[in-house]
Amino acid sequence: MAFCLLVGIPTTVGLTPHQELAIAGQELSVGARPPGFSLSGPAQLVQIGNTRIDIAPLQVFGPLRPQLTLGPIQRNAAAAAAVDPATGPHVRAAAMSAVGKGFLRWYGWATLGLLAFTLAATAVTGHIRVLATLRRQSRASCRQLSASQLWHRGAAQSLRMTAVAVTVTMLAWAGAGTLAYTGTVQGLHGVRSLADLVGARHLAPMPVGPKVTGYTGAVIGDSRAARVGGAPVANATADDTACGRSSDSLADEIGRMQGARVRNLACSGASIPGGLLGPQMRGGRTLPSQVGLLQQMRGLKYVVVVIGPNDLAWGDFLTYCYAVADCHDNLTQGEFDYRLAAFDRDYGELLQTLDNLPDRPQIIVMTSYDVFNPDANCADARGPANANGLDQSSITLLSNRNAALNDVLLSGAHKYKFSTATARLAPLCSPDSDRLGADIQGLDGSNPFHPTGVGSIRMASAVVQEIRPDAGV
Repeated sequence: MAFCLLVGIPTTVGLTPHQELAIAGQELSVGARPPGFSLSGPAQLVQIGNTRIDIAPLQVFGPLRPQLTLGPIQRNAAAAAAVDPATGPHVRAAAMSAVGKGFLRWYGWATLGLLAFTLAATAVTGHIRVLATLRRQSRASCRQLSASQLWHRGAAQSLRMTAVAVTVTMLAWAGAGTLAYTGTVQGLHGVRSLADLVGARHLAPMPVGPKVTGYTGAVIGDSRAARVGGAPVANATADDTACGRSSDSLADEIGRMQGARVRNLACSGASIPGGLLGPQMRGGRTLPSQVGLLQQMRGLKYVVVVIGPNDLAWGDFLTYCYAVADCHDNLTQGEFDYRLAAFDRDYGELLQTLDNLPDRPQIIVMTSYDVFNPDANCADARGPANANGLDQSSITLLSNRNAALNDVLLSGAHKYKFSTATARLAPLCSPDSDRLGADIQGLDGSNPFHPTGVGSIRMASAVVQEIRPDAGV
């Protein structure tokens, strides 16, 4: 029975030929990928002459994971009908049905193959048992069994063994088929496009607007770089107002320290997909991609990048820790790990795009600052009325998660040999030793946990120290 399960099923999957199909003018074959040692894995698309693509949404438990093999794409009338707005939906629906029937046909042949393997294995095992019995009987000095007794005993044993092996193996095979069907159907629920199914190829955002000159540097990023809550910029545009850009933003402070013009492209609420690489909705406006605008700038010496917390929805974790007595639970930790992994992927796309900017400016990635002292016990840590507040354990957890974000920021920048800058902002609940005022806005500020004017100066100072001499005016 163990032999049939551990050897028979993988052998059957490997030996059962794929079912050939012709769909929308393309040659396809449907079957299953060779099973691995993991409990679950994705279905797979094999494009002949190109690559193998794991279909991540279709996660299947068990050894039976579908595989679709596609020949070189052919351009013909049937293929054109699949993308024609008038006939496409019907053709694509028929194609999905044909693929499903093809897999069922493969599964049927595989079932017959596994049944034959199981019967053959039990027959061989039965013969071995009979030979072993005869060998023992030939050496026995007394109470030898007759040929008729040997036959009946061997037949009964073989029958029981065959019944158990076939029943268990076929039940396991049926379970594998059910898991394959369930995993495929559930995975397809959230799929709305081919990109959802097999992933999207990196495409840099298109340049936006006319070419721009006259700036030494530029800042892209989120509300920390825009410095929401500060004095509005003079002659503010509609985009400046929507993004909350201030006259003491990071870009403006760097420009004052350098004696140069630095363009502020940062926007409140920006993330990498929605703001930097893609457009962003803000204040009822659709704002263009910050990197798209950056690609039209000529003569830049440096670009400062301030990104991260919005991609992780950092406010969610902070609010949760304020609200509950203990925020050290596996559910929110798993959610943080998931968001950090997604950010890591998007961050790689961003770095790849920045590495190909015109004029190859110096890229300076800014790390994220800690908001609280480890032993904070002031009003900002206690939180609003009726909140549980942040204890030392919760603050340590938030600090560790911020460190994990910074690890991603630093490792990506180092991979591309980009510069990094770390601002030494005094956390909340710290004594005002230099009497310049707080570096970070508290709960009573207009934009809690964002840098103050002093904090913006400290961030700019950290950046200016990293700007190469040849990147100055």
